[in-house]
Amino acid sequence: MFSYILRRLALIPLTLFGIITLNFMIVQVAPGGPVERVLAQIRGIEPGGMTGISGGGADTVRVATSSSNSAYRGAQGLDPEFIKSIERQFGFDKPAHERYFLMMKNYVVFDLGESFYRTIDVGDLILEKMPVSISLGLWSTLIIYVVSIPLGIAKAVRDGTRFDISTSYVIVVGYAVPSFMFAILLIVLFAGGSYFNWFPLRSLTSENWDQLSLGGKILDYFWHLTLPVLAMVIGGFASLTMLTKNSFLEEINKQYVLTAKAKGLTENRVLYGHVFRNAMLIVIAAFPATLVGMLFTGSLLIEVIFSLDGLGLLGYQAILDRDYPVIFGTLYVFSIIGLLLNLVSDLAYHVVDPRIDFEARAT
Repeated sequence: MFSYILRRLALIPLTLFGIITLNFMIVQVAPGGPVERVLAQIRGIEPGGMTGISGGGADTVRVATSSSNSAYRGAQGLDPEFIKSIERQFGFDKPAHERYFLMMKNYVVFDLGESFYRTIDVGDLILEKMPVSISLGLWSTLIIYVVSIPLGIAKAVRDGTRFDISTSYVIVVGYAVPSFMFAILLIVLFAGGSYFNWFPLRSLTSENWDQLSLGGKILDYFWHLTLPVLAMVIGGFASLTMLTKNSFLEEINKQYVLTAKAKGLTENRVLYGHVFRNAMLIVIAAFPATLVGMLFTGSLLIEVIFSLDGLGLLGYQAILDRDYPVIFGTLYVFSIIGLLLNLVSDLAYHVVDPRIDFEARAT
């Protein structure tokens, strides 16, 4: 197993290279780079309404116009030297391949560059936003798994009973109500919307955080997290519960379970000694996607609604602003975390069922 782990770790740089290269190529043909965005803002042109763009690249967006030979929309009447100074500011005075190799060279030593619009290193910016996303993602995923797996097992064992039917109503609501709608409902009910004002809306901590005792800091932290985590849990809770139930039902109805029962094994011995190991494999397979989704994508609207400045909001704003260092820096970090979580998932497979030997299969 150790050699398998080493091989997987060795593949991570190659995979990262492919991800960054592909996305860099996509960005080069995407309309509206940072230079054009700045020029459009100077001239009062809405960046989202740019037309006449060819496939020459985001840094050299061409516009068909008879009044100017400028490479950028909104550059008419502006001093060419001024435009060149903006290009130098964003690093677009270099051709695309030079910028690509320079970026990859810096990424090898984890130098993520500096944001175009903020005087801060991208790595420091990501670390600044990380606590919000980690808090939301880890606690949401933990609660989802702690609640959904026992509930899914209980529903499978009691399939068709009153317990199964009644809990299914709750699950249907979880499927039907989007997390952002549930977040708005929580705000209306418990965060000063229309009824109670029990929970705060901004930040992970209160303004007097430094003056609180250790116990007070812990309570304050969870006080701020309660509503956003509840809003994120609702959808994932429903999905994982049904996944667990269906997985266990499929295993319970297999021949080896009937054989084990015929040999006199107890229900718990059969369920947790045989069924659990096989049924949990598909649940474990969903863990990396669930955690990554909670960390970086599923929390975007929740961060906006609850005014939490995390990685999801950072990445979204960077795309709108064409802040390429932040876009590629967050993509780089997200990719590393996702690849490592996939490796953790494989190791969890082996822990749950030692018969699964990835190293033997690789040979």
